[in-house]
Amino acid sequence: MILASDITISYDGIKNIIQNASFSPIKVKDFVFITGSSGSGKSTLLKSFYSAIKLKSGKLLVNKHKLFDISNNNLKSLRKSIGIIYQDYKLIKEYTVEENIMLPLKINGYSDKVALAQANKLLKHVKLSTKGKAYPEELSGGEQQRVAVARALSHNPTIILADEPTGNLDDESADIIWDLLKKANEQLNITVVVVTHRIPENFGLSFRKLDISHGEIYES
Repeated sequence: MILASDITISYDGIKNIIQNASFSPIKVKDFVFITGSSGSGKSTLLKSFYSAIKLKSGKLLVNKHKLFDISNNNLKSLRKSIGIIYQDYKLIKEYTVEENIMLPLKINGYSDKVALAQANKLLKHVKLSTKGKAYPEELSGGEQQRVAVARALSHNPTIILADEPTGNLDDESADIIWDLLKKANEQLNITVVVVTHRIPENFGLSFRKLDISHGEIYES
């Protein structure tokens, strides 16, 4: 699913955030936490997995796509296979909850009928069946993040990448998000990679950890 060898990543082309780093392949149905201190490069590494940040050097394969010099067509294909969850939700405030969830499907060419059916199915899954016609600003932060999880699942990705998905949430809301991610992993066989500053206690699921320190990646 994800293979990295001697990768170097830089924001400005001068200062390397990740330096000649490698890690064991992330496989189907792995659940992986990326940890490290603030500014260590956790989000930078995650963004490189969907080519939001380009490699400076090295080899990075995600779903068999070579990311160092990926073409636009291959990039579109790659992103169709990935669901992304952000700390700040990134819902479109002018769209209803239904429309936000439908968006990835419509981008990928599905009809409104199919997209709406999938949105309603996922709203039930995240226990927000009555909120489809609401707008994001009418929801709590925890509810918005549940919508973001539903959106990430809508196009049946093989990988979910989540950047501090519980960072803005209270403990109760965070527990709901962790439960949804675990279900995606266990029941749907989705590979889940999560950036977090704190791994939940008593997680109840086998996982791997990639810890970033001084530009290097350590596995445990």
